[in-house]
Amino acid sequence: MRLILASTSPYRRELLARLDLPFETLSPQVDETAIPGEAPPETARRLAAAKAAAVARREPDAWVIGSDQVAELDGAALGKPGGREAAVGQLSAMSARAVRFATAVTLQRDEERFHALDSTLVRFRPLSLEEISRYVDAEKPFDCAGSFKSEGLGIALFDAIESRDPTALIGLPLIAVAGLLRKAGFALP
Repeated sequence: MRLILASTSPYRRELLARLDLPFETLSPQVDETAIPGEAPPETARRLAAAKAAAVARREPDAWVIGSDQVAELDGAALGKPGGREAAVGQLSAMSARAVRFATAVTLQRDEERFHALDSTLVRFRPLSLEEISRYVDAEKPFDCAGSFKSEGLGIALFDAIESRDPTALIGLPLIAVAGLLRKAGFALP
């Protein structure tokens, strides 16, 4: 069976490669604009499904994985910072606070779809502006929701991570993905 990851994210590509299945990647070319009033978990679900559907329409013979992650602080979504100033601002706002990350995944072929949602709570330790600046300058997490890479130096920013699946925080919940792939008939260990 043919498998496609509907993503241009190198993080998701690296994660999916851990399952040792052959797959391709294609850009989903989906507008990722949030809908006003939409809760962050719903945004993640909607975008994961839209990404999978967009590629599935172009590649009807393949199973397609779409995934999206939205960080939430005080009920508001935090996007990718895009640059240094925004990353410093996000991390300053999250200092000594808890942030929830909703990571959604959809597996689709034609009209057959499977969905999963992982929720991860990240508890940040109190961070000084100097610590934040050192971190941002060292890792440059400008393409990451929440302005950190938990798989890298970002781990030093936390007091705790509460999750069922540690890969979800990186961008693709592999425990859920493996379960969805098994439902679709893929042979996994």
